[in-house]
Amino acid sequence: MMNKIEGLIAAPFAPMHSDGTVNIDQIPAYYNFLSRNGVVGAFINGSTGEGVSLSQTEKTEITAAWTSQNKEKKALKVINLVGGTSYAECIESAQTSAALGVDAIAILAPFYFKPAGAKPLAEFCAKIAESVPRLPVYFYHIPVLTGCNVPMYDFLQEAATMIPNLAGIKYTHEDFMDYLSCLNFQNGKYDMLWGRDENLLSALVLGARGGVGSTFNYAAPLYHQLIKAYDEGNLVEARKLQQQSIDMIRLLGKYGGIATGKAYMRFVGLECGEFRLPVKNMSSEAYKQFVADVDALDMAAYFSRK
Repeated sequence: MMNKIEGLIAAPFAPMHSDGTVNIDQIPAYYNFLSRNGVVGAFINGSTGEGVSLSQTEKTEITAAWTSQNKEKKALKVINLVGGTSYAECIESAQTSAALGVDAIAILAPFYFKPAGAKPLAEFCAKIAESVPRLPVYFYHIPVLTGCNVPMYDFLQEAATMIPNLAGIKYTHEDFMDYLSCLNFQNGKYDMLWGRDENLLSALVLGARGGVGSTFNYAAPLYHQLIKAYDEGNLVEARKLQQQSIDMIRLLGKYGGIATGKAYMRFVGLECGEFRLPVKNMSSEAYKQFVADVDALDMAAYFSRK
């Protein structure tokens, strides 16, 4: 089993060619980019990585590209999201991931036929986890997208005995009461990776030491400084840096949502193409205004460097 992960885990975008096919050749440069900027892990094929929009073959190719880099350089922990609506398909993905050499897998709640409570959710996850008994398994809690609102404290109560290789939870929700209860569950046994970049500071106060985020792709220095300020007890600076993060993230909403992240990647010099439908992408004209808005944030020192 792997130890708890401390630091920033980026959720990489799926690089795309102009024709909408996956640009596997961009991944070595992407891997090096994250490593140079102090990121400690890559959570691949997740929401930011368009996992639900990719074919099984494409996800396998992406996984192989990231693990291939890791076998040589060993700079990043690679966690692959294998979750979906079919546990049979998830098992196939989990076993392929293990063969390719990922450091861990993550499982998403089924989002069509939704589990009625914590026990059926844990049973679903256990089916997948038992197929890779030597691989650490995370649950990816993101109810805003899955519609599965099972409290994670309830899930841990069921999963603790059902899933021996459960490593922790990627917690992408705003329920701080539930999150703190999970942090303290069985004397802090599980790795609770925070998943909301815009309130990372609040999670640090509760005891978070690792996080998974899309904005860590292009603004890792901002969060390194935020964590450092918090650890040094400089809460005024930490709050200022969290506000900078919020101002940056507000532009995602202004320009249409998740696809704006790829515009940020273009801004910092790593082209990742566009998102697949039905996600709306930014027009060339909108990108010009976006660049002006980013410049107005006056945060050049906080962006990741190519």
